[in-house]
Amino acid sequence: MKRIKYFDYNATHPPIPGLLTKILEEYEEDFFNPSGPTRFSLARQGKIEESRKVLAKLTGKDPKGFVFVSSGTEADYSLIYFAKQFIKTTAYLSPFEHAAMYSSFRSLGIPYKVLNTDKSGLVSVSELGSYLKNEPGPVFVLHAGNETGVIQPIQELAEISTKYGMPFYSDLIQSFSKIPVPFSVLNGFTFSGHKIGGGLGSSVLWFDPKHLPEGGVFQGGNQENGHRAGTENSPSILALAEASKIQFAEMENKNKKLEYYRNKIESKLKSLGAEIVAENSPRLFSTTFALLPLDDLDFFMMGMEEKGFAVSTGSSCKSRSREAAPSLLAMGYTNEEALRAIRISTGLYTTEEEVDSLLVALEETILSIR
Repeated sequence: MKRIKYFDYNATHPPIPGLLTKILEEYEEDFFNPSGPTRFSLARQGKIEESRKVLAKLTGKDPKGFVFVSSGTEADYSLIYFAKQFIKTTAYLSPFEHAAMYSSFRSLGIPYKVLNTDKSGLVSVSELGSYLKNEPGPVFVLHAGNETGVIQPIQELAEISTKYGMPFYSDLIQSFSKIPVPFSVLNGFTFSGHKIGGGLGSSVLWFDPKHLPEGGVFQGGNQENGHRAGTENSPSILALAEASKIQFAEMENKNKKLEYYRNKIESKLKSLGAEIVAENSPRLFSTTFALLPLDDLDFFMMGMEEKGFAVSTGSSCKSRSREAAPSLLAMGYTNEEALRAIRISTGLYTTEEEVDSLLVALEETILSIR
């Protein structure tokens, strides 16, 4: 099969070359259960604790607050499970959360209110303040949208939450290691290893250790300091920590390159009649969400795949269902408009040669359909 030109980094980041091979080769020799009583197991547990310290150094957070879990979905669910102790009447969520966030609230029977937005893709700090003044509750706002790439003003949102004595939590799954994060204002957050090139199988939540309750979503064992029962996926945990170090070190140079790529991609799309969603809002340099001037995207997606390109119609959890992106509906787009959306996302290994070939493929495919 010919090499795919990959423009779907928001779905999953390609593994950092050599990282998983190195980690798994080590695991074949050092395969001990981290919870075992022998010194071999204790050494394996020590490597997990070192991974916690790596994340603590990168974020400035207490290492005791990091809990390793299996996926972003479990991380979000666990965050809410731990935060429910502070929810007396209601919680406040952005309209851009991952589907797992809303499902977790419903599953746990916790009432919540969704904040408003418009075509900027931003939530309002003043609106949140008015809600908190009348009925205080914890706030959950993801940092960057996985579809739109819009970056929410979480510094200001967290400050208004603090003003009313409420904790502020954020899903960082699309922003961690891509842009600077104001970790100091967060009472809890989540991120995922496969979004940063660490491979599948490990995600993280951080929660203020002063308020971490006994137990967790999974109970019956004392792993993860008693907050997540189940034998730790130690290879994936180590890979996540190593990938984090690499991505943080590359962040500044990577973003300069990706901003240049994004400008080229969006200039071409606009010349073909596409609309860039939330074009004038703060956005990830890696992400373009656009409404194409086409009635049906099926032929477009088939055409791009035939040319060897992987792009997306939105969130990986929704893209196969061909439903309108909830983020666009919340922003005021019609169902018909939302069904014309595509997402192009780049990352650490995207090259200018790939971008230039993408521009040609976009033009050829759109013109052939239109």
